[in-house]
Amino acid sequence: MEKETSLFLVPTPIGNLKDITLRALEVLKSVDVILAEDTRTSGVLLKHYEISTPMKSYHAFNEHKTLESIIRDLKKGKSFALISDAGTPGISDPGYLLIREVLKEGLDVEALPGPTAFLPALLKSGFPCDRFVFEGFLPHKKGRKTKLEQLSQEERTLIIYESPHRIKKTLSQICEFFGEDRMVSVSRELTKKFEETQTRTAREIKDYFEATTPKGEFVIIINGKST
Repeated sequence: MEKETSLFLVPTPIGNLKDITLRALEVLKSVDVILAEDTRTSGVLLKHYEISTPMKSYHAFNEHKTLESIIRDLKKGKSFALISDAGTPGISDPGYLLIREVLKEGLDVEALPGPTAFLPALLKSGFPCDRFVFEGFLPHKKGRKTKLEQLSQEERTLIIYESPHRIKKTLSQICEFFGEDRMVSVSRELTKKFEETQTRTAREIKDYFEATTPKGEFVIIINGKST
């Protein structure tokens, strides 16, 4: 007998509200509760699609506190959908802890396919995408330089997420650790009106963004080290 799904992992659009699947909409309408990283941000999406399912806040700062009550409700038979502000929950977003504990309880988890920022950025870079390494966000302080030294020797295509506040620092460090001639592709505002992708040498990319005011979330794709 097939188990009834307790927790659905539902990807949401990374910018363009049209980038959501029919199945995702169906799940969001049918579950008892939607766990949202930011209920205000997710509220825009739910209002757009006329979804009235109750939301509950679930983010990095409260996941330990709310976990017990969520598990308790799941064991009572309630169904939940986990979403992030944008993209696939659990990818550089809260989710891992909840998924692990739900599975430990013998409950069923179902992950829906859908949007995530690094795939379009990877494809648009023109770099090899048969083998790649997803690093997410680099350490802010401790271990950052050690991590960059390790990654500079990686032969596979590298994927890094970065915020507008740190993009200039990160691009300078890429020049320092990877070399100014390493090819780098930077995408921002993916699927939105002002989407932009720049693919140049590390030095040229650094100079470009030093001359502009960085806006939006960034995906950095670095060509692997030549063998």
